[in-house]
Amino acid sequence: MTLRNERIEPRKANFRRIRHPISGETLDRGLVLWFPGPHSFTGEDSVELQIHGGNAVIRGVLDALKEIDDFRMAEQGEFAKRAFDNDKLDLTELEGLADLLNAETEIQRKLAMQQAEGGLRVPYENWRKEIIECMATTEAVIDFGEDENIEDGVLDEVTQKVKRLHESISKHLDDSRVGEIVRSGVHVAIMGPPNAGKSTLLNKLTKREAAIVSNIPGTTRDIVEVKLDLGGFPVILCDTAGLRESEDTIEMEGIKRAKNRIDNSDIKICMLPLDSGASIDPMIEQMIDDDTYVILNKEDTISHQELSDISKKIKKKVNAKKVWTVSCETGLGMDQFLAELIDILKSRYDETLANPVLITQARHRNHLEECVRSLKAFLDMPAEEIVLSAEELRLAGNALGRITGRIDVDKVLDVLFGQFCIGK
Repeated sequence: MTLRNERIEPRKANFRRIRHPISGETLDRGLVLWFPGPHSFTGEDSVELQIHGGNAVIRGVLDALKEIDDFRMAEQGEFAKRAFDNDKLDLTELEGLADLLNAETEIQRKLAMQQAEGGLRVPYENWRKEIIECMATTEAVIDFGEDENIEDGVLDEVTQKVKRLHESISKHLDDSRVGEIVRSGVHVAIMGPPNAGKSTLLNKLTKREAAIVSNIPGTTRDIVEVKLDLGGFPVILCDTAGLRESEDTIEMEGIKRAKNRIDNSDIKICMLPLDSGASIDPMIEQMIDDDTYVILNKEDTISHQELSDISKKIKKKVNAKKVWTVSCETGLGMDQFLAELIDILKSRYDETLANPVLITQARHRNHLEECVRSLKAFLDMPAEEIVLSAEELRLAGNALGRITGRIDVDKVLDVLFGQFCIGK
């Protein structure tokens, strides 16, 4: 590939004719950006060609590149891997970059961007540095304990530092898993009796026929999931099988799965049909707790007086967090329900999401918990077991090192780069 013999200025967009390296034919006119290492994404010399997007142009440029000696196509995630190998990015920043590529909502984008820009690397590396310093002091006491140059009270200072570290990391872990929930999606389960309108609600919110709607009880047998963007929050809305006693084996399996999904959801919404009066199936009533939201559906089928009476009776029966009245059929009350559901998401997660240091991966949490256990073991260790104390500090430091990619990362890298597109 030739670009004439004109000088290409580093880190500037240069408009050039792009020619075939053998025939000299002009393939396209585009922008050429030259990034000499180590000041590039990968830390190596890099050239970026911005060409027109037509299939023929792209194919022509790629065919011309193949004429260059030792040219090959980049492997999946290769540029990111080179950046990691050259210490341009650590493992948390790589994971943030992968999450940024896969972000579907504004909040997921912000969360991923914080991590990609080193939001986790700095505090984790600072903690690890402090642990290493404590370990070095402890080992110095082991090696030179009889030396008069070792001051009295050195180990007491180490113990105080470890106490502060244990407290800081434990507090960091006490975040209600908000980062992980938002990264993967907030699970909202809709439960209720058959024919309450659960599938209709799902279809209204998704604005498509995501679930089969029928007057036949037991139509929904399995979990129907759809992804929504509600106020920037990634929500996985789950339509579950109608809860009731049944002798149908398949329906009972669906109800079993529904209960399991409801128990593991982040937000529970129980839908009850107003045309059934104030009666609630005992199976459903026992699943409604003070953390459950209730929707009274089919508001259009009863009078205002009946609506008022039934609503009061149901509110006395169940201690729900919030009760809405809507008509999924006509859309009555749906705008208010949706607006208030977004407010609920904000009240639950906004304050925690403002924290720039937020755990987003189960892998991070596992290693942090391992670190805390080792720090606790150090603090509980008898004073005479100083050698074992130093070993616990080493284990704590290694646990943090695995998060940022300082040690034992090969298996993590294989999984991580599988999420990247070709080249990136």
